[in-house]
Amino acid sequence: MKIDGGCHCGAIAYEADIDPEMVSICHCTDCQTLSGTSFRVVVFAPEEKFRLTRGAPKAYVKTAESGNRRIQAFCAECGSPIYATSADDGPPKAYSIRLGTARQRDQLPPRRQIWHRSAVTWLPEMEGLATRETT
Repeated sequence: MKIDGGCHCGAIAYEADIDPEMVSICHCTDCQTLSGTSFRVVVFAPEEKFRLTRGAPKAYVKTAESGNRRIQAFCAECGSPIYATSADDGPPKAYSIRLGTARQRDQLPPRRQIWHRSAVTWLPEMEGLATRETT
């Protein structure tokens, strides 16, 4: 499925081809902190299927609980998180696109939960979603 989106102020825009089955709720503590809420919804796109069409995000590298070094990219003007990706060489990169930035977000219900072991205890269980305690 082709999606497009961008930041809140319009300085950053992107296009991507994604698999709707890869829409995930991430409960990791980084996503909780960065989203300012209890989880974040993401969709993964292979590097060759993600393209910035306007602007360039500001980025920094954070080592995740998994030990992976992750580039966190966001709009320098409005602060909207856009994506995360690997900072290291290795297998082909994938972009973890922040679903709230996609115009098609209403058409992309989550299919699974990841890092469930970090889920806040007051959040009700989400029936019908595959659940993984880590990635």
